Amino acid sequence: MINPTKQRNLASATAHPVGNRTPLLRGADHRARMQSLIRTAGMLPVLLVLCIGFGFLTDGFFTLQNLSIVTQQASINIVLAAGMTFVILTGGIDLSVGSVLAAAAVAALLASTIPGWGWLGVPFALIVGLVFGAINGGLISFLRLPPFIVTLGAMTAVRGVARLIGNDTTVFNPQLPFAFIGNGTILGVPWLVVIACAVIAISWFILRRTVLGMRIYSVGGNPEAARLSGINVRAIQMFVYAASGLLAGLGAVMSAARLYAANGLQLGQSYELDAIAAVILGGTSFVGGVGSIVGTLIGALIIAVLTNGLVLLGVSDIWQYIIKGLVIIGAVALDRYRQRDSART
Repeated sequence: MINPTKQRNLASATAHPVGNRTPLLRGADHRARMQSLIRTAGMLPVLLVLCIGFGFLTDGFFTLQNLSIVTQQASINIVLAAGMTFVILTGGIDLSVGSVLAAAAVAALLASTIPGWGWLGVPFALIVGLVFGAINGGLISFLRLPPFIVTLGAMTAVRGVARLIGNDTTVFNPQLPFAFIGNGTILGVPWLVVIACAVIAISWFILRRTVLGMRIYSVGGNPEAARLSGINVRAIQMFVYAASGLLAGLGAVMSAARLYAANGLQLGQSYELDAIAAVILGGTSFVGGVGSIVGTLIGALIIAVLTNGLVLLGVSDIWQYIIKGLVIIGAVALDRYRQRDSART
């Protein structure tokens, strides 16, 4: 026979089983939040060190003119990297964004030469980017082809399309009706920076405050579990690649507006590498399911500051490519280390 006191204690423990586990759950939740914070802001000290270092090593790094140049140069990569973040969060990759940007920019400039309809260049660029992104998404989600192979092939094919529609020459329009986007300001802030900030804000809202964002993380974390829970994995994959293409189209508008020109062969070369580097430096895992858009912003600023600082130091283009390549390798190695560390904890 059970002692009444013990019986009451047993009943209390059974009725409130969470009480004994709450500290553990709270501790696990706290560790998860700390890991997320470290992933998001972990590269912020690196950005600060780079800024301080280049400030000491060069004469004009901290001038308002140069800081404006840095932010404007970062803007297009921020937009591309935002789209890349969506893709990599699902465990995919998009190597075609540079080529898509080139094709969309050429299309925008050609459309802008239509008398009285120059503004058509903006929707043309967005549509071109969206279409190519949707094609990538369709091949990956419905035909189940590897993202790396699909987007690698698209990188080459779309580059050919860009050269074809531009007749393999530089398309130029000195009377570009939307040139203010690339060279104008609003309340003293360059339009390029305003657009990049808007993209980051919208992306953050989607990923952190919507069901769609939750599903993107779920698909990246475990596609099969997401499918079994009722998430339409194919639709999510279609969305992220279409979003990446659309943002590449927006980047094309920004680039065309800044340069008044586009060359299908040269424009956008290695842009995809800068975008991937920004995403991985920002803490998004290559295997998907973990990361943040704020981290991507920090990563893109690191790339921009590094590039600008090397230019001010007189480092040649050759060495800049070598250094950027090492940064990408280092970012991937850091991601692998984070994965092993997370597995241990």
